[in-house]
Amino acid sequence: MAVVAGSGFANQQATAAAGGPFLAHQALYELSLVKSRGSNAINGARGRILYNFSGNACEGYTSEFRQVSELDSGEGKLTLSDLRSSSWEDGAGKSYRFKIDTRMNDSESAPVDGIAERTGDHITVKLKQPVAKTFELDGSIVFPTEQIQHIIAAARGGKSVLELTIYDGSDNGEKVYNTLSVIGQPISGDRAPALPDPSTTSDVMKSLMRWPVTVSYYDRDAHAKNGEQTPVYAMSFELYENGVSRALVLDYNDFVISGAMGKFDVKDSKPCR
Repeated sequence: MAVVAGSGFANQQATAAAGGPFLAHQALYELSLVKSRGSNAINGARGRILYNFSGNACEGYTSEFRQVSELDSGEGKLTLSDLRSSSWEDGAGKSYRFKIDTRMNDSESAPVDGIAERTGDHITVKLKQPVAKTFELDGSIVFPTEQIQHIIAAARGGKSVLELTIYDGSDNGEKVYNTLSVIGQPISGDRAPALPDPSTTSDVMKSLMRWPVTVSYYDRDAHAKNGEQTPVYAMSFELYENGVSRALVLDYNDFVISGAMGKFDVKDSKPCR
């Protein structure tokens, strides 16, 4: 699951698009079940997401993500998953390195390890794991940090809908997603949230604008039925203009999980020279 990622365009374009540099920070989100539906309904869910983000448009952006979740399917059936990912994305969106490790209960999947490099009108992906493989993608595809940058630019421009095709190295390293982002009306920094958290009470964040955003992820290679396609999953969150996300809601179709921010720490960062 790709949760809170950040982005990179061209150095000057990146800063202008977001209205300022991204904030280096660490955030902890507490996961809990909101509702369950469908044939694969679950009785309970809990877990945590720990997210670290640092870097700038000159040196590139580094992110580390870990999600540990426990799902209760009833009758004593528990599923424990542990997802860890680390990535580095060039500030100009030219290169993206990634490594993803997934463990489900006591079984460990083969890690995904690779690099994607943009050259001209195409992107070349070189996977080391799970199998050594090289393939090309269309150059219009964006990387995770670049995705967030585009969303912020669209929000600041007053747009309510944004379509992007994303590559983040997830699944077996070959998955590409079509995404649809729906952006709500801006929320000014002086407007108190219904449920405050460490980001809304932080002196660094209090004056910043944020937007409610919902991003739906569709399998690009899946065929739509009856002209419509169900998203693989969807994420809703409030996105600050410096790239920080709060009030997460993760919709996996059969169940919905909320991610309330429990801790938020601003990290030291170097300015882009």
